[in-house]
Amino acid sequence: MNIVAIIVSLLVSAVAFFIISKLPTGVKIESFQKALIAAVVFGILNAILHPVLDLLAAPLNFVTFGFLRGLLTLVINGFIFGLSAWLIQGFRLQWGIWSALIGAFALTVINQLIFSLIPAIG
Repeated sequence: MNIVAIIVSLLVSAVAFFIISKLPTGVKIESFQKALIAAVVFGILNAILHPVLDLLAAPLNFVTFGFLRGLLTLVINGFIFGLSAWLIQGFRLQWGIWSALIGAFALTVINQLIFSLIPAIG
């Protein structure tokens, strides 16, 4: 992944975090700067923890023949989302784990929507 793609990805995620904070999701982020920090922290944690947590969830995926894959991915993303909020001052989850799960789901959806619009812009 080149540096331009990384910067675009971080900016898209920051915009998504900021949008999520304006929706009734229980996620509160004080400013766009905090959203940018959240995008960086979430990206780093996601790169480090997601493979490890996927490996830990592999037996459950195997036993259920992969039927729980999407749910487990949402829970893992929710955990990483919550951990990001815990690490960043100015990023709060009003409803605890529920806000983290809703925020993780919303982050996925909004990122996909924004990335689907980027080729049309360029």
